[in-house]
Amino acid sequence: MSKRENISSGSKYEPTIGFSRAVKVGNMIAVSGTAPIKDGKVAGSDAYTQTKRCIEIAAESLAKAGASLNDVVRTRVLLTNIKEWEAAAKAHGEAFGSIRPACTFVQVAALIDPEWKVEMEFDAVV
Repeated sequence: MSKRENISSGSKYEPTIGFSRAVKVGNMIAVSGTAPIKDGKVAGSDAYTQTKRCIEIAAESLAKAGASLNDVVRTRVLLTNIKEWEAAAKAHGEAFGSIRPACTFVQVAALIDPEWKVEMEFDAVV
């Protein structure tokens, strides 16, 4: 098996839940469900702003793993209200319009924090 590298964001949930912000094995990088947190608080109250923040966090984690958004091959956008998909899609398109990874938008019943409208996952290949 290829060397495994766990990448931390310093989230207080990482040791409690037992997860890493991202994991790199070989040329694959999986970024965990990423919530719209900034300085310990929810970043924005709308799906657009929250999606942008999720992408920023993922970009930071990918950089720690030696990658960038250009290396993303798949995204998953989890929304608590599917009617807000266009706002989330706008932020996604701004970041990934020329990269065009495989992408899924789904509605979920709830996320950990009721203020989160969006949570995202990312897969990359370097």
